[in-house]
Amino acid sequence: MPDIDEIRDRDDAAESDRSLSDRLNTAITDHPWRVVLAFAVVTVLFVGGIGGGGEQQAGTDQFTEGLEEQQALEDMQDDFAREGREGGGSTASLFIEERNALSKQSLLRMLEFQERAENDAGLRVESSTSPASLVAQQLDPKADTPETQRRAIERASQRQLEGAIADADEAAGLPVSTDFTRESAQADVAQIAVTYDTPPNADTDDTAELQSETAALANDIDGYETGENVEVFGSAIIEEEMLQLLGDTAIVVFPAALVLILFFLIVAYRDPIDLALGLAALMMTMLWTFGFMGYAGIPFSDMMITVFPLLLAVGIDFGIHIINRYREERATGAAIGDAMGITTRQLTGAFLIVTMTTVIGFASNLTSSIGQLRDFGIVAGVGILFTFLIFGVFLPAGKVGLDRLRDGTRFPKFGTSPMGNEDSVLGRILPVGVTLARIAPAIILVSALVFGAAAAGYGTGVDSEFSQEAFFPDEDRLAQYERLPEPLAPSQYTFMTVLDYLEEDFDQGLVGSVTVYVDDPDVRSAAGLRDIDRALTNPPETFKETDRRAEADSVVGTIEQRKSTDPEFAATVKQTDSDHDGLPNRDIDRVYDELLEEESAQQYVTSDRSSTRIVYQVDSDADQTDATHAAQTVADEMEMDATATGELVVNQAVIDRIGDSAIKSLVVAFLLTAVFLMLSYWWLEGRMVYGVINLVPVLVTVAMLAGSMRLFGIALSPINTPILSISIGLGVDYTVHFMHRFVDEYEAGADVHEALQVTVRGTGGALTGSMLTTVCGLGVLYLALIPMIMEFGLLLALGIFYAYLTSIFLLPSTIVVWDRLERRFGPLGEIQWRESVRSLTGKN
Repeated sequence: MPDIDEIRDRDDAAESDRSLSDRLNTAITDHPWRVVLAFAVVTVLFVGGIGGGGEQQAGTDQFTEGLEEQQALEDMQDDFAREGREGGGSTASLFIEERNALSKQSLLRMLEFQERAENDAGLRVESSTSPASLVAQQLDPKADTPETQRRAIERASQRQLEGAIADADEAAGLPVSTDFTRESAQADVAQIAVTYDTPPNADTDDTAELQSETAALANDIDGYETGENVEVFGSAIIEEEMLQLLGDTAIVVFPAALVLILFFLIVAYRDPIDLALGLAALMMTMLWTFGFMGYAGIPFSDMMITVFPLLLAVGIDFGIHIINRYREERATGAAIGDAMGITTRQLTGAFLIVTMTTVIGFASNLTSSIGQLRDFGIVAGVGILFTFLIFGVFLPAGKVGLDRLRDGTRFPKFGTSPMGNEDSVLGRILPVGVTLARIAPAIILVSALVFGAAAAGYGTGVDSEFSQEAFFPDEDRLAQYERLPEPLAPSQYTFMTVLDYLEEDFDQGLVGSVTVYVDDPDVRSAAGLRDIDRALTNPPETFKETDRRAEADSVVGTIEQRKSTDPEFAATVKQTDSDHDGLPNRDIDRVYDELLEEESAQQYVTSDRSSTRIVYQVDSDADQTDATHAAQTVADEMEMDATATGELVVNQAVIDRIGDSAIKSLVVAFLLTAVFLMLSYWWLEGRMVYGVINLVPVLVTVAMLAGSMRLFGIALSPINTPILSISIGLGVDYTVHFMHRFVDEYEAGADVHEALQVTVRGTGGALTGSMLTTVCGLGVLYLALIPMIMEFGLLLALGIFYAYLTSIFLLPSTIVVWDRLERRFGPLGEIQWRESVRSLTGKN
């Protein structure tokens, strides 16, 4: 028999365990300002981490980091690093638009620019190529500097010039617009390629500065004006403009979201004190999450923009439910502390279920092979936990403290009645779903399930997309926003003009090529050269071709080009070409020795002659998937060890992973959510079936959202890939609040219809306020300049709206059907240990 001390210790431990949640409620109701102070201190700590996550990320690079295909591309680029360097170097292109970009005067302007650029030490220009330099080398093969090339152009007659233009295009292909013909010797747009001597560790800002200075230098040339007939294009400029686009989107969207959220929160709270408290809680959530990102070293990116609307959605929902439920209790005459104690005890369980299921939805993205989606899952999951703590503890404590301060004072009272009461318009509309559940619940349920199945089947046809252009702004919207006053007006974006040049004048996309990388010792053999030559003959339809030869850059093309401009090299090739097919078939190393004397050749064959690459130009109308598959086919058909790579191939790899990530995260989120809901209701109420009932509206919500994506032509992208798994958490958010309140009323002795009536007027009113606030306030993401964020805003608004509709109109019918089945066949999912569970949870 245990002694009295042992019994006392056991009782003390039991008391401690039993009163854990009670002590938290006691702190909220009895010591609210201590709770508020503690949260303020934690907020200050998190503020210290803001901005510590590293540089912002934008564009496609943020999603390709860590991919095998991206690593292969980087390995290839390292293999082709120039002799004596560990990599580095950067490039830019100038697009020159003139009445005739190949006139003598235009060619001389190009060479004047090249001469100034190469002689400007600050620009670090290593080399440059233009139609003018290529034409000049046809006129004088020994002209190897802009100065000597300029003299060759000046001395040429018009007839000589036209002949040199035709010869240059035949030998090397002039970088001019597609309106050019050799007979006319005219073109509207010419392209100058510039290579900078930058170190391998040069950052984007340094490279962008060089490219901007290049644009400034072009303005010094008579007849050139940047932004009018000259545009400078480079990857560093694109990266900077993408980051600027991120900022411009935030400047437009966030104020609009703030105005709409404020409006609907005012309608929901109808009290400036409650409004200020709710806004403070939302702000605290953002600060905690930003601070966590800084401490965790997670940079801000396009993907992270979507996290904060989701946190706002859940925070707004929690806040409205707390205030609305508290007002219901106050309306019955309960004291401030008692009313909040009842509120927190009733809602904490629902909040915890919502939080955990939403975290599951977010965390399911940890299964993705895309690093940014994994970061999204981490940040969003942690942010939701912060939201639970702030709105489940801080907001109730703040509400109690503020109400006690103004209780008994002359401070005016504002709206204190709960939303959805019987006397309100909303209170007369909300019971429609309950009425339908009373009349024909089975018909409503079956119809919804059939409709959901059809929507899900239709949604399986959703496409996937991923490219640099997908991150570019919508041109029509950009033009509209340019009319806005500062600071709302967006910046000027050169890449839109450049994209027009590429598509309309050069018949190619922003990424207009794919690469076949060959890593094989046979590169230095005659068989290897002929293998490359075969890979250029009769190319796939997606590749550009001329006379059944692919328009591609390769070591074979470099040999042909060098032969046309260097008689000595042409003689060497002729001496080593015993079968007279234009390619050497013996003494290959001798040919390579001479060929590699020029740095341009080092771009297509390594110094040890073990690696080469073929860069195919892709037709602008070609599908990205088709182009990637064509490159893979060419690589597979080569006798040497070859691999398809390049930006298009990497982008296609991301597309393939997008679909896999969406399906995998959706399945994982649904299964884990289902298990968690059933276990939660088994633990809390002894009935797993309540968790199953919760899932019916959620399934219909996800199905409707998938169908809507295809209906509105929204493809899966890295930004919106998580939306399907997230929609499970959003759907559960609404169904759990409804179901939790119903169970409280039903288990207290009310019949099913009476419990539904009380639930839809009480919790339904809070759900309505939450839905209107989040749909209208966060749906303004549709105003974003970046199309993928626009689409995410639309999907987010639709997901929340669908979750609300199914909770209000479908869930009552599902509950009634379950109730009728139990009345006919007995309890469904009844657990024999129910009484034990009730004892453990303190329920009678």
